Amino acid sequence: MMLSPPDLFHLYLLAPCYLAFRCPNMEPSSEFRMDGDYMIAGLFNIHSYSTAVKSRPEVDICDREAYINSHGYHLFQAMRFAVEKINNSSSLLPNVTLGYEIYNTCSESANTYATLSILAQSGQHHVEVLGNYTHYQPKTVALIGPYSSNFAFTTAAMLSIFLMPEISYEATNELLSLKSTYPSFLRTIPSDKLQVEAIVLLLQEFKWNWIAMVGSDDAYGRKGIGTLQDIVAKYDICVAYQGIIPMAKGASNPELTEMVRALLGTRVNVTVVFSDQQSAENFFAVVVQENVTEKVWLASEGWSLSSEVWRIPSIHRIGTVIGLSIENKTLLEIEEYESAHVNSEKTNAAVCSTSQSCNQICTRCHSLTSAPQAFDLMASFNVYSAVHAVAHGLHNLLGCCSGACSKDRVYPWQLLEKIKQVNFTLQKSQVYFDANGDPLTGYNIIMWKWIGQTWSFDVIGSFIRNPDRLNIDWVGKLWHTKDNQVPVSSCSKDCVKGEKRRQVGSHRCCFDCIACPPGTFLNRSDLYNCQPCATDQWAPMKSEICFNRITEFLSWTDPISQVLLTAITLLLLLLAGTTVLFAQNLTTPVVKSAGGKMCFLMLGALICACCSLYCYFGEPTWYTCLLRMPIFSLSLTICLSCIATRSFQIVCIFKLASKWPALYGAWVKHNGPNLFIGASTAAQLVMCLVSLSTSPPVPSKDYETSVELIIFQCLENDSVWPAARVLYNVLLSVCCFVICYMGKDLPENYNEAKCITFSLLINLSCFIGYLVTCMVYQGKYLAAITVLIILGTLAGIFGGYFIPKGYIILFRPELNTIEHSQMSIQSYTRKRSSD
Repeated sequence: MMLSPPDLFHLYLLAPCYLAFRCPNMEPSSEFRMDGDYMIAGLFNIHSYSTAVKSRPEVDICDREAYINSHGYHLFQAMRFAVEKINNSSSLLPNVTLGYEIYNTCSESANTYATLSILAQSGQHHVEVLGNYTHYQPKTVALIGPYSSNFAFTTAAMLSIFLMPEISYEATNELLSLKSTYPSFLRTIPSDKLQVEAIVLLLQEFKWNWIAMVGSDDAYGRKGIGTLQDIVAKYDICVAYQGIIPMAKGASNPELTEMVRALLGTRVNVTVVFSDQQSAENFFAVVVQENVTEKVWLASEGWSLSSEVWRIPSIHRIGTVIGLSIENKTLLEIEEYESAHVNSEKTNAAVCSTSQSCNQICTRCHSLTSAPQAFDLMASFNVYSAVHAVAHGLHNLLGCCSGACSKDRVYPWQLLEKIKQVNFTLQKSQVYFDANGDPLTGYNIIMWKWIGQTWSFDVIGSFIRNPDRLNIDWVGKLWHTKDNQVPVSSCSKDCVKGEKRRQVGSHRCCFDCIACPPGTFLNRSDLYNCQPCATDQWAPMKSEICFNRITEFLSWTDPISQVLLTAITLLLLLLAGTTVLFAQNLTTPVVKSAGGKMCFLMLGALICACCSLYCYFGEPTWYTCLLRMPIFSLSLTICLSCIATRSFQIVCIFKLASKWPALYGAWVKHNGPNLFIGASTAAQLVMCLVSLSTSPPVPSKDYETSVELIIFQCLENDSVWPAARVLYNVLLSVCCFVICYMGKDLPENYNEAKCITFSLLINLSCFIGYLVTCMVYQGKYLAAITVLIILGTLAGIFGGYFIPKGYIILFRPELNTIEHSQMSIQSYTRKRSSD
């Protein structure tokens, strides 16, 4: 493997430090060592370190005079226990022994020193600078640790040059999963990215969308809340406050007090604390001092089971603590193992050896007798499984599956490939790594509880992977609130169904609720905008869905249609019967006085107009829209022209012939009736053709008239010609009315003024009613109203003009004689002479 220039440069700088990072007059060695065929290094935080200002370049001293980190001590013992367990096994690495070199890495410099130490070859005190480390053999073949993501970045970067397997038990930063940067890094604890996903699901579970976040001042806390900030924004979860817990001065730091007060000022009820246990201890000490109660605290895995935190006096008053912990895999044997080894002089000397003089006697080893807590037991299993992963990889590399191991020379990069492939069961738990070197494990969801002053916790659920989901049972769980109800943490109350959000301020979670107007709906994927319904859909106010509009037209099966169709058919039968009746009595005075053969033209026009009404029923088509109004207009024009001609002809005979004989002669000579009917009909025909060519009526769906319906009807474009067509017939009706009124005193047999006037009044009334209806109503039954008005017009003309004549023919035959007609004319002549 070739090194890049930057890698070589860093190695040149670090290599000289190796000889300086050791106690005076001592050979570079680990704090605790056991020989074996193959050596494994371990990095653990067992002591605190001195914060004194350095006067010369040296490694930070892991000061035994401060305190011993019991958690690190338990993990250190877990590694010893795992190695002894493997060496005593007959199936794993038979005839091969593992040894270890364990370093106390309480500071960054101590961590760097330990890393350089394990990279040195056996019997040497330095790391050779080579261009290819393929055949380079350090004193150890693998590394277990370190505990911190900060330290892991250093070790992972250095060990990547050698491709030495490094399996961390507590470093959770997600960046360590980048194989392009840290190719030899693996871990037995899930990454923070997975932890963040579990926290987000937990927030969604209870609809907590107004939260605060605080993190420890290290890579673990900063990266954790940074990742959480990025993810919660995608789920409409707003962060009202975000802060970093200051490390300096511990709980007495005034900056920490100000941070807690600022957090409380946001009035959030849920706070995510993504921190290591030391920072969490400082933070909650101030929370207790500020008398904070009835809040929800979401604990990251780094402190959720920390005894240092729950031992803070009066912490049971802060509210409800819900946290994540590694899946319930504990190394219960470690307590028994420690009991057997705690008084070992060799152990105590090793643990206490990292003082400035290196040979001082340990004075605080009694603290090691404390029993491991739940957090220690779970983390110990991570160390235990990491050592076994190395053992299984070495087992496969040495060909131990055949029964005996080969004990060949092992290079770290060879072992790395085998460790990546391990898959074994350890205490009913499956141990293997994904492509990023992460374990495929989830988390337990725990809830703290107090019985009096005694602390314990319940496992209330789990976070399961592939697919990622929560399994939680909240039944019977105690929320530390007045009414034992799940606390609410939201900036604004949820809007009711069909109300959109209008953001108030800078946070999307703070909003007013506004009802979606009719014709729009609220799509749950976008709570801030009302979406318009499609054209063929509708929605009432405050709707979350759109409904399909019903397309309405005057169907054949509609009850109103059936009534109208019956009336139309009846009128057609009457018209047909009248036509037959007039044909049989064509030579009688009544038929002649009605116009003779002209009656058949009128009856035919009325029949055509009646037939056009069938075009108003059923779904509108291009043909029905095109035909119905022109047929009716032309038919009505012919009928009215005939009535006007017949009325004018009678008036001329009885009133104008004697006064203006020339006028009457010209009327008769030039076939005035036919000319007038033809000219009148031609004028209407031209208007109809122009109207059809410029603005033809077409089937159209009206979406504006009704919210819930689509009115399917024939629509004429805005034009003067349809109006002119109707107005022409109105003027023709007025003309007929005037002429008929002039003949009001004609002989009884020829006096049709009353009947025609009545029918024309019906026609004009129907026209006015149609105009008013069109102005005030647009809907499904507009077509029915139009049919009714036209039917009234046709029935009025038929009833006013033909019914009286048919009545005489059928029921008063004595009036339908030449004698009676002559008698009426003579009576009219004598009356005019006397006047």
